[in-house]
Amino acid sequence: MPNNKQPNRAARHSKLEKYEDNWQTSMGGWFAGEDVILRGKSVFTELNGKGWMEYLIFACTGKEVPDVARLMEAIWVISSSFPDPRIWNNRISALAGTVRSTNVLGAAGSLAVTEATLYGMRPIIGAADFLHRAQQNLDVGEELSSIIRRELKEYRSVYGFGRPLINRDERIKPMLEYAQSMGFADGSYVKLVFDIEEYFATTRFKYQMNIAALTAALMTDLGFTPTEFYHVTTLAFSAGAMACYIDAVEKDEGSFFPLRTSRVEFKGREELRKWRN
Repeated sequence: MPNNKQPNRAARHSKLEKYEDNWQTSMGGWFAGEDVILRGKSVFTELNGKGWMEYLIFACTGKEVPDVARLMEAIWVISSSFPDPRIWNNRISALAGTVRSTNVLGAAGSLAVTEATLYGMRPIIGAADFLHRAQQNLDVGEELSSIIRRELKEYRSVYGFGRPLINRDERIKPMLEYAQSMGFADGSYVKLVFDIEEYFATTRFKYQMNIAALTAALMTDLGFTPTEFYHVTTLAFSAGAMACYIDAVEKDEGSFFPLRTSRVEFKGREELRKWRN
């Protein structure tokens, strides 16, 4: 329970004093019994006709872009929400199903680990950030080759490009075709990612483009900052995670990729513990 006694003003924290019982926001709020306001618009009367992705983009960025919302839906479908429990983040949802946890907890855990360095959200925001910086340097006359070499020297990688597990990221072709059907594939950043891939093809690195680079280029051409792109893709893996949970919860409890102890090769220095019968 809050203490309603007036504290000694001299003892109050100067930074937090202005926030006590006070939260100022331009984002919006719920007015009980009346309305909900988001970025100055009524959810019930002005935003009620928007699709979910339109609403999400408006909430995250303030942009009202129906066509871009449809492209973003395609990015979610084509590039991220796969119903395969072998995929790193989906393993959590599948495990949650076989230990009889809930879909909410499984999906939340799966989304949490999409903040990984090598896959998920970090490559998304990293690729967008690199493209912004590369274009800025190109605009002042620097050669693309020197930009890429500096990136590799400083970070030992280029987000959106790498040594592929397979010959080609299978998501690029359908994503590019869909973007072309909407007239969104001819921007300068899309051209830039293909120029980067062409450069890598002539070097010893042999890096290839992955879907993070292409989607970052598409959204950057449409005026999204790296942070905005990150926000609107936060839930992108959720459908695949939930599908994996639903599949796994129907199977035997504890059955998700069990491993018998005889398959474990022990190389430690300590002696193996001998258990009593």
